[in-house]
Amino acid sequence: MGQNKVILFNPRSARSKHRVPNSILQVGASIHGTFEYVFVDGNMEKDPWGTIEKYLQTGEFKYFGTTVMPGPQLEQAIPFSKKAKELYPELINIWGGYFPSNQYKVVARAPYIDFIINGPGDKAFPALLDALEYHKPYEFIPNLIYRSFDGTIIKTLKEELLDQDALPALPYDYLNKFYPVKEYLTKTFLGKKTLAYHSSVGCPFKCSFCAVVPIYEARWKGKSAQKIYEDVIRLKHKYGVDSIEFHDNNFFVSEKRVAEFSKLMLHENMAWWGEARIDTVDQFSDETLSLMRKAGCKMIFFGAESGNDNVLLQMDKGGKQSSSQIISFASRMKKFDIVPEYSFVLGLPGPSPQAVLDQINAEIAFIKKVKETNPDTEIIIYVYSPVPTEGSELYKKITASGFEFPQKLDDWLDPKWLKFDLRKNPLTPWLTSEMITKIQNFETVLNAQFPTISDAKLSGFQRKTMKLISKLRYQLDIYALPYEIKILQKFWLRYRQPEIEGF
Repeated sequence: MGQNKVILFNPRSARSKHRVPNSILQVGASIHGTFEYVFVDGNMEKDPWGTIEKYLQTGEFKYFGTTVMPGPQLEQAIPFSKKAKELYPELINIWGGYFPSNQYKVVARAPYIDFIINGPGDKAFPALLDALEYHKPYEFIPNLIYRSFDGTIIKTLKEELLDQDALPALPYDYLNKFYPVKEYLTKTFLGKKTLAYHSSVGCPFKCSFCAVVPIYEARWKGKSAQKIYEDVIRLKHKYGVDSIEFHDNNFFVSEKRVAEFSKLMLHENMAWWGEARIDTVDQFSDETLSLMRKAGCKMIFFGAESGNDNVLLQMDKGGKQSSSQIISFASRMKKFDIVPEYSFVLGLPGPSPQAVLDQINAEIAFIKKVKETNPDTEIIIYVYSPVPTEGSELYKKITASGFEFPQKLDDWLDPKWLKFDLRKNPLTPWLTSEMITKIQNFETVLNAQFPTISDAKLSGFQRKTMKLISKLRYQLDIYALPYEIKILQKFWLRYRQPEIEGF
């Protein structure tokens, strides 16, 4: 038996409706057949640490790889990595994911973390294991961050994004030995067995508030339409997949790829959903949009962000998105029976508290205008939480306002930081509790007046009741103390948040 086995750990990210752990599945594919490894999915384990410890007690495991998103995953990632290192000092802790790539200084300074995979690990992870196993230099392996012997943090060069079609197939059958794949195929508004799937990496834009930008630096690479189709159909036949959530940062970058995929999917009777930019999809031809709908595209998530052109400029979204386009595009989607799912970010930094409040009020008015144009538009509201690119104007503004992230990794375990990236209750000095309450109360009234179609459990009676009791509040802009709505929503409504759930 080897002494160099690998644990690939996905910390708990959600309480229910767990999606396929694509991050560790991708890493597993990179070492499949080269290193022995096991999957531990914190979402599927009652006692994930107990499972991890059983593996470590065998003495056969040398590497502990953990994927880490900001927010809830830190609750297991930090203490488990720390405990594993204390009990097994020779164990090599390797972190990957958005959190360590964006907060690399605080992660690299933690004495119990040995290496960070900075971005895609398809080549970096197996190359690092090979170097450590055979005492080769790892200083020139791309996509690595680590501490040198004198404590200096070293970042190696970024590699070019790889040909996604050339990467090894994801080891679904191997995952099935640890956790039945069918248990990941959750019921959603799309279907009874919805698959979470990644068809591309990166995004060709540089929005200053986006966590993806520092990692991919405006680069994007996607699988071919044929490859996506082959994967999906294989999973359809083997595991009964009937619908797909494309968890790409931007699935709709290439109209040609989307059109080709849609043609292949025309007779498969599978619904699908993905994330996009308004100014990109608005350039798609009517023919492509019609084809997408016929091929099963039911809803698309768009980062509308703001109805203020100056704020959109401040966010450095690139492209040509404008407030007028956000409105006209919602109307255009109605023609094709594709539901636009718009997210808005409220509470950006401003020169004064009144300016921040004015921005919140203006966004509320704009959201109502969107709903007036196309009532079917789904609205998702986030309170601004800083993840801006260092050096951007937005970054300068938030640091000038007195905001700073924790300086020690363990400090991220404070409950206020665990909830930070859920974008509901940020720790920003320019936002008062009254402002946050106003945003939340408006969201409560809005979701009652326009109950989401993505909650299949809501009955017709429940929808009508909520619409009735919220109607006057919505029409008269009375959002304070909506307790009568909250009581009903507590039992009836669970609004779907695609950027939080199951990623």
